[in-house]
Amino acid sequence: MIKSGCIGWSRTNSPDVFKGKTTTFAGEEFLLKTIIRYLGLFLFAVVLTIPATATPAEEGTSPFDPAPAGTRLLGIVECGRGYTTHELYNMAITLQEVIRGESAWERLLKASGANKPADEGFEYVLARVKFEYSARNKPGLCIHKLTPEQFIACSSEGEEYPAVGLSLPEPELRGDLRSGDSLEGWIALLVPESDMTPLLFYSADSGRAVMHGGNIWFKLY
Repeated sequence: MIKSGCIGWSRTNSPDVFKGKTTTFAGEEFLLKTIIRYLGLFLFAVVLTIPATATPAEEGTSPFDPAPAGTRLLGIVECGRGYTTHELYNMAITLQEVIRGESAWERLLKASGANKPADEGFEYVLARVKFEYSARNKPGLCIHKLTPEQFIACSSEGEEYPAVGLSLPEPELRGDLRSGDSLEGWIALLVPESDMTPLLFYSADSGRAVMHGGNIWFKLY
């Protein structure tokens, strides 16, 4: 029977007005659950057919989107290891100039007659870099040791090229930076003559610091 004041059938056994017999709602609940289950599977299948869209990385944060010379890239380094105080510092790196091949070798030879020519199949690249360093908070007393070895040349496929030990043109990119300091100077790199699209990346790990947000990538072309 229909309860007074309610719309629809009650959740108790009720006479079937069409067949004159008693039924329950167990079958209805099973049917409802089945519909919900198949509806969920259908929606899941629809989601799978929607093409995924990747969020593009910021320029210079990935080898797939390196920044060209002249771009000022920002990053964060953590200074301090072990039980020392860990502080966060802002850094800004600008690749100001790139010189490759015979012109780079002429400058290296002028810097020191002890410099040796590149191995067969390789050539030198000189890069002039500006590095800025500033504390995010106080006390900001941590010194960042900047060296040319923190900059590495590699292919667009991620293959690292050999490091070089050469006397560099002045000024060399090397020094101890305190908060508020900036430094400009040259680094030397070695790349295959056949690689027309080499990359430069910076990692602070060898300078007793820790990078936040990944490495910084530039085009060396």
